[in-house]
Amino acid sequence: MEIKLLNEIKEKASKARKTIILPESHDERVLKAAEKLTKEKTISVITLGDEDRIHKDAKRLDVDLTGVRIINPTTSDKLSVFTNIFFNLRKHKGVTIEQARSTVQQDLFFAAMMVKENLVDASVAGSASATADVMRAGIQCIGMPEGISIVSSFFLMLFPDKNYSFADSAVVPDPDEKQLADIAISTADNHRKLTGEEPFIAMLSFSTKGSAKHEAVDKVLNATTIIRQKRPDLNVDGELQFDAAVIESIGKKKAPGSNVAGKANVLIFPDLNSGNIGYKIAQRWGKAEAVGPMVQGLKKPFFDLSRGCSVDDIANTAAIAALMS
Repeated sequence: MEIKLLNEIKEKASKARKTIILPESHDERVLKAAEKLTKEKTISVITLGDEDRIHKDAKRLDVDLTGVRIINPTTSDKLSVFTNIFFNLRKHKGVTIEQARSTVQQDLFFAAMMVKENLVDASVAGSASATADVMRAGIQCIGMPEGISIVSSFFLMLFPDKNYSFADSAVVPDPDEKQLADIAISTADNHRKLTGEEPFIAMLSFSTKGSAKHEAVDKVLNATTIIRQKRPDLNVDGELQFDAAVIESIGKKKAPGSNVAGKANVLIFPDLNSGNIGYKIAQRWGKAEAVGPMVQGLKKPFFDLSRGCSVDDIANTAAIAALMS
């Protein structure tokens, strides 16, 4: 399916001339994505690992890595600097200098240090790593900005006629009301940054405007209040059922006077069960293009891929990372 927004993102990324690190060179999808991104001049690519091994793999796969920079963390001239920085970041947790040196030689941590030290604009990893491992490297090396309480994720859900952002669909199992509010704020800001659209945030529930009473509904209501207090500039409403959030006629009936009902483009799910199920239904039955998950809540872009991702998924996520850096 030809998605207009994806093409626009790639064009903008190409003009931005950003450098993205794809650390997992042992995954053939990463090498193919590196070739694709370089040939299409979307971004400049760095990957990590032993150069001889990578070139042998590329030859076997008939992949041309001309223009792709390769860094071996174990022999890099940045190893000592990264070791000292990481040691100072983590010594309060009992990390020794030897442990710091060993840690930053790992692909994910070396990539995170490259992002932290502004040697690259962003990292895209996770095709061959668990989400927990990617998150650990990002949180320990890059950290979270002031005012954000949680690292989360969102998906861009692209339909031929409309673009949505779904969150959280990949990282936080059961956010509390403060965390849910921060997930919504981060997602709204990123939706605007990527699509150029004004975000309209629907805080989703099985209830609309008091149609049901439950502590799960209270969490959504309280999160909505927190958002309004922290970011009065944002358009947000809740609690809203899905149909009231996205279908104008139903929104007018169930939530009259709402500035969001019927026109939401940022959908915030109350927990990971609903968020993960929701995006997969939209992707598989609704035929939406699901781009992500994009990690948010870190100081700089450090994205986590699904281990089932395709070459195009990696390339699309790298282009998005370029725009978010």
